[in-house]
Amino acid sequence: KVIWTLLAAAVGCASSLPVGDGSLCSAEELAKYSITFTGKWSQAAFPKQYPLYRPPAQWSAMLGVTHSSDYSMWKKNEYASNGVRDFAEKGEAWVLMKEIEEAGEKIQSVHGIFSAPAISSGTGQTSTELEVHPRHPLVSFVVRIVPSPDWFVGIDSLNLCEGDHWLEEVTVDLFPYDAGTDSGFTFSSPNFATIPQDTVTEITCSSPSHPANSFYYPKLKILPPIAQVTMVKIKKNLLGLPAPYDNMPDKSNEVIDTVS
Repeated sequence: KVIWTLLAAAVGCASSLPVGDGSLCSAEELAKYSITFTGKWSQAAFPKQYPLYRPPAQWSAMLGVTHSSDYSMWKKNEYASNGVRDFAEKGEAWVLMKEIEEAGEKIQSVHGIFSAPAISSGTGQTSTELEVHPRHPLVSFVVRIVPSPDWFVGIDSLNLCEGDHWLEEVTVDLFPYDAGTDSGFTFSSPNFATIPQDTVTEITCSSPSHPANSFYYPKLKILPPIAQVTMVKIKKNLLGLPAPYDNMPDKSNEVIDTVS
């Protein structure tokens, strides 16, 4: 936590002179959001090879960033960085944090970093807050699927600005992705590096098309969402300070009962 705090502070200093593609957002001020991640990875929704122990189904901590179009944490059909590889395979955030810090220092494309606690089961919630800037209106994050070879969920460059105003609320269903760095087919597969490295791909009910794959459900047309994320703009009171938002859960990783 100390390392994350120090790196976040470094990025904060680097972002004091934001650059990048700001022409699409003409909002006049910063905006703060609460972000809530909800795990929907239940045995009822995903019965095949559902991990019950060593370890049971769970989610890593969330690691995210607010940024301009000059920065990309990860992209579908492109190669994952070393940092995303380490995070997707082992949940290690150090290299990814360094990549974010360097982007903030060199091209000043990063405004801020945010993180939320891990969830100790497949279903549950975790939340935190983030801040966006008119020149850094995009949000990206990753959460590792635990256990898995190199699978994760996340968002790539979601724009919270629309013209001259910030969106009040955004909810996105999340589906599993393969980082393209490990060739395991199942949640508990041993480490088996993909050589040469493949690109990031979405895992569907029919792809990879192999009966051993943990998400292979050939009778389905589409997988149900394995998670969901909601971002709600924090309203300000008369003094211009963020007002409490009573309807959102507290920052926690409290487990909730959900059946898809």
